[in-house]
Amino acid sequence: MQLADCDRSFLRCAFVVAISFFSLFAFENVSTADESLNVGNELQRTLIEPALPLREVQAYVESRMIPMPEVTSASDWERHAKRMRTETLDKVVFRGEAAKWRDAKVKVEWKETLDGGPGYKIKKLLYEALPGLWIPAVLYEPQNLNGKVPVGMAVNGHDPIGKATKYKQIRCINMAKRGMVVLNPEWLNMGQLRGENYAHYRMNQIDLCGTSGLAPFYLAMSKGLDVLLAHPNADATKVAVSGLSGGGWQTIFISSLDTRVTLANPVAGYSSIGTRARYSQDLGDSEQTPSDLVTTADYSQMTALLAPRATLLTYNAKDNCCFKAEHALPPLVEAARPVFALYGKTGNLRTHVNHDPGDHNFELENREAYYKIVGDHFFAGQPFDSKEIPSAEEVKTPEQLNVELPKTNEDFHSLAMKLAEKLPHAAAIPTAADQLTKWSEAKRNQLREITRFKKETIQSIPESASRTLDHATVTHWWLRHAGAWTIPAVEFTPEKVTGSVLIVTDEGRKSIPAGMIEDQLKQGNRVVAMDPFYLGESKISERDFLHALQLACVGDRPLGLQASQIASVAAWIRKQSEGLSKTVPVRVISMGPRTSLATLVASALEPDSISEIELHKSLRSLKQVIEKNMGVNEIPEYFCFGLLEFFDIPQLTALTTPRRSTFVGATE
Repeated sequence: MQLADCDRSFLRCAFVVAISFFSLFAFENVSTADESLNVGNELQRTLIEPALPLREVQAYVESRMIPMPEVTSASDWERHAKRMRTETLDKVVFRGEAAKWRDAKVKVEWKETLDGGPGYKIKKLLYEALPGLWIPAVLYEPQNLNGKVPVGMAVNGHDPIGKATKYKQIRCINMAKRGMVVLNPEWLNMGQLRGENYAHYRMNQIDLCGTSGLAPFYLAMSKGLDVLLAHPNADATKVAVSGLSGGGWQTIFISSLDTRVTLANPVAGYSSIGTRARYSQDLGDSEQTPSDLVTTADYSQMTALLAPRATLLTYNAKDNCCFKAEHALPPLVEAARPVFALYGKTGNLRTHVNHDPGDHNFELENREAYYKIVGDHFFAGQPFDSKEIPSAEEVKTPEQLNVELPKTNEDFHSLAMKLAEKLPHAAAIPTAADQLTKWSEAKRNQLREITRFKKETIQSIPESASRTLDHATVTHWWLRHAGAWTIPAVEFTPEKVTGSVLIVTDEGRKSIPAGMIEDQLKQGNRVVAMDPFYLGESKISERDFLHALQLACVGDRPLGLQASQIASVAAWIRKQSEGLSKTVPVRVISMGPRTSLATLVASALEPDSISEIELHKSLRSLKQVIEKNMGVNEIPEYFCFGLLEFFDIPQLTALTTPRRSTFVGATE
């Protein structure tokens, strides 16, 4: 770890030296040829290869991975484990109003009972995950229960059939026939809860309000455990959770953080965030990459948090979806096995790699591996056969398992709409000059924290020698930001500079009308057109918004990164202008609602270098994001955690005063 840090430091220093050398070289080799200026052609020039933004975000995410704690005893690990669980729950899962949802006592409504099959019955029920959000479920209960018995929760993944999925029913039936009480709950946006307002990418609407959109997912699981353990025959020492894909993610998440679970079998459900950075097929939905998770615990640490409890990590050799065994499994075992060894329980950590059929499945072989670990740990010393009991004829239809839902049931969108009603907090903007100054200072500090904004020095590398065209100099730049990001930019400089303009657009600099640049040059303005993170040439080439989610997962914010790049480039332009003009601050023009929000944040936090902003098609309110029912898959930078809790467009605009902010064609 220390050697890697030294290597990175050396490379960073070498890079800065190289930048300085090439910058000097470029300015000494400016062409004096007077050619015809074609602004359109200069804007269209490709500066970076399409794969570069992807490689940079992958490297950045990997650099933010937190290491496993160095421990030498089980008691030492327990101290770290307690901290990780507490911080993950308090700082990631239960932020904002979710802290109140956490403490609500579970409500249960029991419905009809069905004849299941030989030896068990099925009870329908609803339970309340959080106030107003009811989860339909079915409970498989053995006939003639006597005394305490093991219990299990079978969670499902991204299967539209939900709790009625055949392989899931067969698993539940088999466990009930073996004497277990098993809860089969519906998952959000699956089965009976399928609907656009339960779509997982809409959970981030809640995030925008400063409340964890992850909380409904977690509470649906933890309240399910409450239901199970309230059963009069439940043995609280024998509690299993199992699931495939999104159900595998649910299994690791609840099992690592809730120690009531004593046996966990996640199936093809997760890999570490570092692994996901390189294997894009593993990139998960919003709930799998929640804001700031990796600041408290990555999935490697969460796997170790299962120690010393019974654990079966099941992966598939030819997985055609995600989490293929060969790359997903080894790093998790590497992290967890030493911790199990501290307890002398390495045998409790098992792995199973499925080859038949080997695709994304929880079919017979994987189910029998689950039955075996359940038998070994819950039925030790008793007759127990891990071979599956044929039960296909007992599988019910979705209609048979449907549970009558309330006429109104909360969802991500309805929860966000209610939260947004009273936001932002402390919205009043002082009018007196002295009060406004104090307010602005405090609010800027708050905005920096929310957006994770960091002003960085730009290291500039000319992509090629500058050229003089029709009395204007054109330079194409690679602008290196924070030692991690390459910003493509083109600079047009007239013979006599009277001002500087920075232009950013939602569609990238290639979409800027040539006439707009030409008009600025006629006014004596030096013009820089850039593509900040995620836009234009800086757009990530594959599964782009999922990488943006990963950026938030490791503790940054796409919006804050965009704003930082705009502010840092504006400061670079100002520095480059020194000695050329007395008018050194920079006017920023943004074209589109996305860059307008980033520009507004940049201007609020960089008053020295940005003198004026002109925002085209800006939002009039952040509440429009929720009112229009947008998802993070459409515009990830809008869903900056907690931004609306304390800021809307008026508050952000107030932070730019007394500088001028012009809104052109605000979005309705």
